[in-house]
Amino acid sequence: MNILKTASSGPASYELRFQSLHDADYAFPCDADGHVDMDALTDADRENYLFARIVVAHDVAAHAVIVSTRH
Repeated sequence: MNILKTASSGPASYELRFQSLHDADYAFPCDADGHVDMDALTDADRENYLFARIVVAHDVAAHAVIVSTRH
């Protein structure tokens, strides 16, 4: 079962998404170029974001910028 771990820093027009190769997907609010405002993330979300960036190709697929479906 895939669980989407999304950052809780409010709605965004775009998300930077890392699809899991095993367990949970990760998604973070970003701009159209995929830049995440790390200062706007909670401590837990920041840790998840940095973790997802480190484990690309091991635990998650390369990131993709998508239009956010959150409101």
